[in-house]
Amino acid sequence: MLKYTMKRMVLMIPVILGITFLVFLVLSIAPGDPALLVLGGQATAAEIEQKRQELGLDQPVVVQYVKYMLGVLRGDFGTSWFQGFDVMEEFSHRIPYTLSLGFLAMMAAIIIGIPTGVIAAVRHNGMTDYVVTFLSLLLSSAPAFWLGMMYQLFFALRLGVLPASGADSWKHFVLPALSLAGGNLASNSRVTRTWLLDVIRSDYVRTARAKGNKESTVILKHALRNSLLPVITQIGVSFSIVMGGSVVTETVYSFPGIGSYLINAVKTKDIPIVMACIIIIAVVVGIINLVVDLTYALVDPRVQLGDS
Repeated sequence: MLKYTMKRMVLMIPVILGITFLVFLVLSIAPGDPALLVLGGQATAAEIEQKRQELGLDQPVVVQYVKYMLGVLRGDFGTSWFQGFDVMEEFSHRIPYTLSLGFLAMMAAIIIGIPTGVIAAVRHNGMTDYVVTFLSLLLSSAPAFWLGMMYQLFFALRLGVLPASGADSWKHFVLPALSLAGGNLASNSRVTRTWLLDVIRSDYVRTARAKGNKESTVILKHALRNSLLPVITQIGVSFSIVMGGSVVTETVYSFPGIGSYLINAVKTKDIPIVMACIIIIAVVVGIINLVVDLTYALVDPRVQLGDS
């Protein structure tokens, strides 16, 4: 397993390089001059050109990218072009908020999604199954930003039980986490229901029932465990979606994470901030996907990662 882990860590390097270069290229050719945005519309042509030289924008895109990535290897993510502060210092204050929000959203999606999927499968074609399926379809169809605004209107403005924005206490995490968890919760529920229904019809499950085992033992020990691999895969995919969806959710709730940080940086073409956000998000998602693959071997002994 150690060999497999090291191999996956090495393979993450070209993936991160490819993602970051593509983002860097798109930002470089996108309309708008960062030097003009920094100096303002009253700047002269000479001042703009001087600023472009200071930022290194007069060099080819490939050269700019290589210089930036060499700085990253030294732990230097650069300085914000627009605001002038150290990118990593500001980033270190924001990343805990985003990771905490993502973790809470995933926990909500797992704790609620998987049990509801199990219940729907056990009560197949019953009223409970229909209700769970309808709610799953509803949540999966609702965008995170729309859910966020609905939660704000109901829980914050109408009931006044939860704050509508900010991150000053644990209460500020509840609505953003629920908004972010909505679609993933529905996906976990549907995948669990689908695969559990398939496993429940298997011969070994019928044999377990024929031996006189309790229904709860048959479902949890025999059926659910053997249907968990697709669910674990869905959880890994969901985390990637959560990291991407946090950009919108954090904007809706004025949440001080890297999502809102990234949005503002894209608007001003602040490449050091955008690149730092993309690199960290790519690394976090890559690590989560690795953890998901390692979990396969723990859930199903038939999975031999060392041979992959």
